[in-house]
Amino acid sequence: MIKIIQLKIPSFCLIVLIVFSCNPFSPELADGDLNGGLIITAQKSPKDVLTNFSFAYNFQDSLVYSDLLDSSFIFLSKDFSTDPVTDLKWGRDEDIRKTNKMFRFFQTLDLEWGRYEYEGYLDEDSLLYEISTSFQLTIDGAREYSTITGIALFYFIKKPTGIWKITRWEDKSDI
Repeated sequence: MIKIIQLKIPSFCLIVLIVFSCNPFSPELADGDLNGGLIITAQKSPKDVLTNFSFAYNFQDSLVYSDLLDSSFIFLSKDFSTDPVTDLKWGRDEDIRKTNKMFRFFQTLDLEWGRYEYEGYLDEDSLLYEISTSFQLTIDGAREYSTITGIALFYFIKKPTGIWKITRWEDKSDI
């Protein structure tokens, strides 16, 4: 019976290493665009940022979401519930507050990017990038619209660290 309980030091170290080297509750970090799953990218391209964006929405993760937005971030949209239609505009801090409220209010969110309408660099230094893409956002718990489809226009900036962040998001949806 003593032999069963007795652990050798190398075996014990191996068990400790295995247990503490992985976190099953934390998503894996990926190098490339893997189209969803439980993957958070290193944001080495604008498409990596959009992968993390959908992850943040689908898992209602405000920490991942806040890391997508540059300090100069601006959100633009239209309020179609007013007559006449009014412009909506806010910065990074307000966008994070509104997104956090949305994450807490709805039971589930499912964001899927559609095809890219267009994309490309906006400068010769390859530090600014633009992507226009269709999207479908399905909301569980919404009263009026359970599925929203539209077009989103994103502007990205490449930071000195090599990661990309969103500087501007224009919601081109007509709802």
